[in-house]
Amino acid sequence: MSIVTMRANLTESDVRTLVKGPSEELRAQAAHKICRCIEDAQLSAEERQHAEGIIVIMAQDAAVLVRRALAVALKSSPKLPREIANKLARDVESVALPVIMNSPTLSDSDLVEIIRTCPPTKQLAVASRESLTVTVTGAIAEYAVPEAVERALANDNAIFNEGGLETAIDRFEGVSEVMAAMVHRNQLPVAVAEKLVSIVSGSLFDHLVNNHELPPQIAIDLAMGSRERATLDIVEQAGRQRDLVGFCKQLNLNGRLTPSLLMRGLCLGHMGFVEHAMAELAGLTHHRMWLLMHDSGPLGLKAAFDRAGLPPRLFQSFRAAVEVYHSIEREGASHDRSLFRKRMLERTLTLFQSVPKDDLDYLLDKLDAYAAGEDRAAAF
Repeated sequence: MSIVTMRANLTESDVRTLVKGPSEELRAQAAHKICRCIEDAQLSAEERQHAEGIIVIMAQDAAVLVRRALAVALKSSPKLPREIANKLARDVESVALPVIMNSPTLSDSDLVEIIRTCPPTKQLAVASRESLTVTVTGAIAEYAVPEAVERALANDNAIFNEGGLETAIDRFEGVSEVMAAMVHRNQLPVAVAEKLVSIVSGSLFDHLVNNHELPPQIAIDLAMGSRERATLDIVEQAGRQRDLVGFCKQLNLNGRLTPSLLMRGLCLGHMGFVEHAMAELAGLTHHRMWLLMHDSGPLGLKAAFDRAGLPPRLFQSFRAAVEVYHSIEREGASHDRSLFRKRMLERTLTLFQSVPKDDLDYLLDKLDAYAAGEDRAAAF
């Protein structure tokens, strides 16, 4: 729509009503109609300047209804001038909040200033924007009320760096809602996850250690404690480690690369972890260990097993578990991690007569947990 078409759609009485309308309601109606026409029009530079002059008139109207009509109609429009957007953002809440939450013309520096100087409702409006940069989330973490920090943390399109997250922890360590929102983010820096381990408890602790990567020594310390089966399995944590070489080295230094741990890894389908663990025990590169373990002949896996120093009595069960892993892979179930692990457990439970009872109980507990999860999903 050109400005000519826009003017054709606006009667002379529309502009007159906007300027001199006898009631707030009539002026608000005229303002809304004019804003919609401005939003839809394709404007030249001169026409845009003319339209902005009309917007200024609306922004200066004494009636809240008129200013709100402007704010609502152009809240998401790039045609709302930045200075007008800032003026509306300082207005009463009914006018300001739609603009603060949506306007693309507000810059990061504008949003930071709102966070620093405006009341909590407007801080919440900033935190509710569809996406937030590191600059804005840093200001929210440093200056905003806990409700706004929680709102921003709950939005995975709000980008927090490690410094912003640590600032939020320093300010709101005792506010459970803020800590819960942080724990439930899709990703957390390892250093932040390490701090949270000592802060949160209960279901938040469980979610943290089962869904975020932890520093190797922290994961090992937790797995060595009495909460191992209740909260954190070291094999599950291995599945989230980016540096499996370093993780397995730490486990070995702490005497944790035990035969039963490797059997657990196999039963849960964490073949990558088992490969790196065997390589660490055998003093081989991961590539060399991979070639031995997945050799289609009869000798490669036995050579890898012996080189790693694992007890001979476990070899038949170990080989059977590796074969189960390969058979499930061939069936195409590897894309569904939960289904893959459930099948691994089901097919290997009968293979472990030589595994200690505690480890068998552990595997049965895992199978029960997956079965219960499937029953809940089916019921839902």
